Amino acid sequence: MTGAGGVSCATPTADPWRQRAARIRRVIQELPGVATYELVPEGCAGGNAGSGLWPFHAGQFNMLYLPGIGESAISISGNPDQIDVIPHTVRQAGNVTNSLAKLREGDVLGLRGPFGSSWPMDRCAGHDVVLVAGGIGLAPLRPAIYQLLARRAEFGELTLIVGSREPQLLLYPSEYDAWRAAGLNVVTAVDRADDSWRGSVGVVTAVLDRLWLRDRARTLVFTCGPEVMMWYVMRTAATRGVPADALYLSLERNMNCAVAFCGHCQFGPYFLCREGPVRSFARVRHLLRIENL
Repeated sequence: MTGAGGVSCATPTADPWRQRAARIRRVIQELPGVATYELVPEGCAGGNAGSGLWPFHAGQFNMLYLPGIGESAISISGNPDQIDVIPHTVRQAGNVTNSLAKLREGDVLGLRGPFGSSWPMDRCAGHDVVLVAGGIGLAPLRPAIYQLLARRAEFGELTLIVGSREPQLLLYPSEYDAWRAAGLNVVTAVDRADDSWRGSVGVVTAVLDRLWLRDRARTLVFTCGPEVMMWYVMRTAATRGVPADALYLSLERNMNCAVAFCGHCQFGPYFLCREGPVRSFARVRHLLRIENL
């Protein structure tokens, strides 16, 4: 089925500049200043919500556009196997995201994508996988978690280490028990604990340093969070014997155009909107050592 100009309704448009309307089906307030927006792409024929699908890979992002305000690159935080509703977990941090926070269920915004590289899910088969998230960095990792648990028998040990400053700032805590029941070892860590806290206290790298690794040569590590955290996660894993080409991180830069035209997301020789945000540590290790790059 095609609409005006021959654009398919079943998949995102092949024209990366062309936006598609998406309606907010639900807004989930996750944390102060952080909300998940469940978007339903509008159909091309007749404008019926729900008639469009939006295929994506775990780790990719979309550009969310608000007329008269601008657009922002936001990682997709949903299940790649459920592409009729596309969740984006957004932290208020600028004009676009502050304006997005004022929208309500039923409002419409512009959507284009998906863009960027993805977590190497095919490589995970037969491997142990460790995911390390800091703060809202769990959002780009959540699609990978869904896919790992959907095919749980194909992998070895699965571990998620998730950290935040305080217990009440952990993202998606209502899902942890279901993830554990499905075969994911979820370890939580906070910088500052209260009297009710029963998890780890300290940084996620300390948890990673203590984690039992069954077979380091067959272990993959994915991480997303503050850049300094990811640097130490990568260093800790490498020091423990995990190969550098088995370490992956999701880098964030100011992605204005999403098609490597404006240059705002340049990271050394890479344009992260096109060649990232997920990169192998082996490819970017030397660049992460350069201050303010």
